[in-house]
Amino acid sequence: MLAFVVVSHGSFAQGVVDSSYMIFGKQDKVQTVTFQLDEEPNDLTNKLAAAVAHFDADDQVLFLVDLWGGSPFNAASRIVAEHTDRMGLITGLNLPMLIEAYTVRDKPIDEVIAHLEETGKIGIKHLTLLQDDGEDDPL
Repeated sequence: MLAFVVVSHGSFAQGVVDSSYMIFGKQDKVQTVTFQLDEEPNDLTNKLAAAVAHFDADDQVLFLVDLWGGSPFNAASRIVAEHTDRMGLITGLNLPMLIEAYTVRDKPIDEVIAHLEETGKIGIKHLTLLQDDGEDDPL
């Protein structure tokens, strides 16, 4: 089963995981890491290492990160680079992506990443309301 580390600037990661549990139920092998205003990049690196340590040594681990190029991404990508055989990273974290990740966590990490890229995009929609012209349709 694929393990997840959900990572963000501020408390977003914890909030999106909490929301996902409300919708999909509590999940095993999910860790959250938040990067707070008063923390340094080394603090973040240590928190990520501690999160990964909660998993089994042979678990595949996917980091779901809020933003490409930010401190959480940079720190997580360094860990992934040392474990490319069993770790991956995807950015653009959103609730539909996380919930979908739970449903495909039995698949190989490369397939999951490709699938989640599409799911994350599909989860972004806008509402279009039709204007009522005031006339009723004839029966």
